[in-house]
Amino acid sequence: MAVPPNTDAAFLREVDEELRREQMATAWRRYGIAAIAIVVLIVLGFGGWQIYRAHQQSVAGDEGEALSKAYEDAGARRPAAATELGSLAGSNVKGYRALALMSQADLLLQKNDLRGAAAKFAEVANDGSIGQPFRDLALIRQTSAELDTIKPDVVVSRLRGLAVKGNPWFGSAGEMVAVSYLKMGRRDLAGTLYGQIAREPDVAESVRQRAVQMAGVLGVDAVNQPKEQKSQ
Repeated sequence: MAVPPNTDAAFLREVDEELRREQMATAWRRYGIAAIAIVVLIVLGFGGWQIYRAHQQSVAGDEGEALSKAYEDAGARRPAAATELGSLAGSNVKGYRALALMSQADLLLQKNDLRGAAAKFAEVANDGSIGQPFRDLALIRQTSAELDTIKPDVVVSRLRGLAVKGNPWFGSAGEMVAVSYLKMGRRDLAGTLYGQIAREPDVAESVRQRAVQMAGVLGVDAVNQPKEQKSQ
């Protein structure tokens, strides 16, 4: 007589476990080397990233010292400043690159090279990898250097977004936009903008005083009256 198959639960578990071990062994033979390689690559990659970060921090520290030295040389009007800033203008550290380019522009302004200075400021203003505050300041300074050589509508187009109350550059940008409105024959827009600048306590005092004068010339009352007088 034929022996019936063993259906005992323990026997079935043994068969199942044996099957699993065989599957694991097969998988290891097939993929084991690749798995080890992946683990090694991950470890090497992490170690490499740590080394890269340490190198970058070291480079940033060196470049910070170089920038400080360049400022010292520039203040003393030593020729070495131009060379030092030229090297830093190619830095991979965005802040240092922006500062170096803008410092180069300042040196060109000292030589009355407005076109060259504007070009340096434009490099910063148009570099999307640099922080927006740097870019906004560079755009302001670029436009200031070019104010007498570019069309007034270009100035308005560039600075309209900065010439609004609450913006840190409202005073500087607003004044250049107002001047451009006057060149375009838009006395109404210029007067309104001068009045806004004149009433803004956070702008530079020199800018605010000029705005008060210009607003008055254009028929805009820009002098804030005391509250006691307004309530009478």
